[in-house]
Amino acid sequence: MRDPAARAYLRVATCILALGWGTHTFAAAGAGGNAPAAPASSSERSGTEFGFAVFQQHCTACHGNRAYARAPSPEALRAMTPERIYTALTTGIMKSVGDTLSDQDRRRVAESLSGELLGSSQSGDASEMHDRCVRNPPLRSLSGPAWNGWGNGLANWRFQSASSAGLTAASVGRLELKWAFGYPGGTSAFGQPTVVAGRVFVGTDTGYVYSLDARSGCVYWSYRTLAGVRNAMTIGPLRAHGRKSYAVFFGDLKSNAYAIDARTGRRIWITHVEKNFATRITAAPALYRGRLYVPISGWEGFSARVLDYPCCTEVGSVSALDANTGKLLWKRYTIAERPHPTRKNSRGVQQWAPAGVPVWNTPTVDPRRHAVYVGTGDASTYPAPPTSDSVLALDMDTGRVLWSRQIYANDSFIVGCTGKTFTDNCPKVVGPDWDVPMSPMLARLRAGRSAVIFGTKPGDILALDPAKRGELLWRVNVARDVIQDPSLDARGNLGPLWGGALDGRYVYFGLNAGGVVALSISDGSRAWYTPLNSTAGKRVTYSAAATVIPGVVFVGGSDGRLWALSSSDGHPLWSYETARPFSTVNAVPAHGGSISAPGPTVAGGMLFVGSGYGVVTGTPGNVLLAFSAR
Repeated sequence: MRDPAARAYLRVATCILALGWGTHTFAAAGAGGNAPAAPASSSERSGTEFGFAVFQQHCTACHGNRAYARAPSPEALRAMTPERIYTALTTGIMKSVGDTLSDQDRRRVAESLSGELLGSSQSGDASEMHDRCVRNPPLRSLSGPAWNGWGNGLANWRFQSASSAGLTAASVGRLELKWAFGYPGGTSAFGQPTVVAGRVFVGTDTGYVYSLDARSGCVYWSYRTLAGVRNAMTIGPLRAHGRKSYAVFFGDLKSNAYAIDARTGRRIWITHVEKNFATRITAAPALYRGRLYVPISGWEGFSARVLDYPCCTEVGSVSALDANTGKLLWKRYTIAERPHPTRKNSRGVQQWAPAGVPVWNTPTVDPRRHAVYVGTGDASTYPAPPTSDSVLALDMDTGRVLWSRQIYANDSFIVGCTGKTFTDNCPKVVGPDWDVPMSPMLARLRAGRSAVIFGTKPGDILALDPAKRGELLWRVNVARDVIQDPSLDARGNLGPLWGGALDGRYVYFGLNAGGVVALSISDGSRAWYTPLNSTAGKRVTYSAAATVIPGVVFVGGSDGRLWALSSSDGHPLWSYETARPFSTVNAVPAHGGSISAPGPTVAGGMLFVGSGYGVVTGTPGNVLLAFSAR
């Protein structure tokens, strides 16, 4: 077919029919249509987020293109179930189009767009599990040993006191697996467990949130969300109709924020925080005095270089919600200017700017200065705004920017914009993709001073003075100190990624280059470095967040091994191989994998960790592990 107009018309029809819009295929893809094949194994379904890149490459010529009004928008597709999308791509009128993709890519598209895993709608419900808790007593208070939220406190230290930890440097060597809980159909154990009032609250990539008994692993309840839940749960008080209760606060991969009853799992409210289809909530919200601070990240840059894609409109943000009602109190975008049409690319597709600057981390709350701190990522468009790769301080009442400190300028980045794959969708000047991915830690220094301490992907560790508008206190690069072969990563992403831990004297980071480093919080001087990089001669990355208790630092690796190191000198105290099959209390087949994002949590003499991270790279898994030294 040589007529360009005819080709364009056929392409639109193809997209519309392939997803069953306005045809009998649409109905067939529903409950009465053909069911998808049984879910593939975890190892076959790693990297599910690449499905968004497949969607951009093959479908955005129609979906999201304003010239083709009949094609359902990406937002509309996001509202479909994964089964509906998968069926349309495999057995619909346009099966021949779906046949150009591998089955793995069809699954990835269905799961990435819907935010859910195929086959997860019923299999993960607590009612299907035999290990139900016999009793479900009321939660009368949140007192007692707990690890609440991402950083276990407003300052995001990822520290647990000796009394709450119930573990010591002397006892960690006796840690043994007490129970394992399997996530039915899961492929990425990317929800960090929260431990409060003797219960474990955890989210999953299948879209289920669970409440388990910390001691036995029996399940109290499950709650089905609208999409996968990648962040930690935050537990706090809620008042409604003059009655006090406790709620579980979290967000999902469709940018919905939730409050559900901590005892029963009943939904209290849900708020759609951000409308752009490429945004999501990947970090835990922070709760303080009846306000929930919700960060927004995105995934637009996976394949926005494709010329059919109208790049780019997704922008990171922080929103404050009323914790009792879910009502939006304020929203602050990380880019002051709103995206607007700029030019058309060589294929005639409208381009937009500015965009990007996601918030990947849980906000840090500073009541003394009435501020909330977040780190930001790179821009998707050129030029990069001054708030990209930065730390922002926001007024907690209004969201007004109190100050910002940019760490790396000119970082406009889209995946694949290099060499022969560079297109005119790509930023004019492509940056290194360096980001400030982790939560800033608010440390207490001598003489009543404070410091905002954080790490970056290329290995720079910085301390800023929050009392002086983010003035630099010290800056060191741990990658240059410890790495003998910088060619390991052409972009220099050898430093920490998802989180450090701080105990009042040292700050601890796992490194993508391998190993763990400890620095003095007063001046950044190195206390010790432990390589931990000798698994079968392969480089093991330690991008997962570290956790510290008095005398011990816990860190997990991409090979699935969990380590306990002495916080004084870094020597190993204990380790455990999690990348293996496990028998589970809920009789769900489960296997561990990479530990590459959330870190372990410690409370009441127990250690909890999710094993398996198959979001983009890494070894997938679907198990929550609980250890005890008793």
